Amino acid sequence: MVALDTISHVPHLHASGHGGSCAHEAAHAARAPEALAEAERQCGERGLRLTPIRKQVLEQLYATHRPMSAYDVIDGLAVSGIKRLAPVTVYRALDFLMTEGFVHKLESRNAFIACPFRHARGDLVVFMICEACGGVDEVTSDPLTRALSAIAEDHHFTPRARVIELQGACAHCRDDKMPVS
Repeated sequence: MVALDTISHVPHLHASGHGGSCAHEAAHAARAPEALAEAERQCGERGLRLTPIRKQVLEQLYATHRPMSAYDVIDGLAVSGIKRLAPVTVYRALDFLMTEGFVHKLESRNAFIACPFRHARGDLVVFMICEACGGVDEVTSDPLTRALSAIAEDHHFTPRARVIELQGACAHCRDDKMPVS
């Protein structure tokens, strides 16, 4: 069992729907410019390029507080005046951004979210996805990582991905008694 005080709660994305008062929205908005600059810095250190298209895709993911499909990204960029990109172009940009740790994919939603946090590439990440508002919180936990690594090792299993998705109700929706499917 993992003690609650050993979990690192990292406020991440949260859908608007709480009247703009959501702490998650404010934290995400405040962190976005710094995270974009950090992504550019890390690419430079790694000898990689955050090309204009990669940067536009990352900026689009930061422009919202909800997970986005590749087609949502394409539509969002088109609305902001950027020439409509081919899906393969956006998927290539997303692949690069995921490989470099700037974006995560929510498999259950086939959608992507920007990751403004500096956790290690192989870290276990837990996404808590609100079924009412679509918001997502990102959490890491060293004890949970060790426990799952031990289980995998005991069963001679090599994980490809280290992501857990939890579906439920966020504190705002639960407190507002919003219905959850």
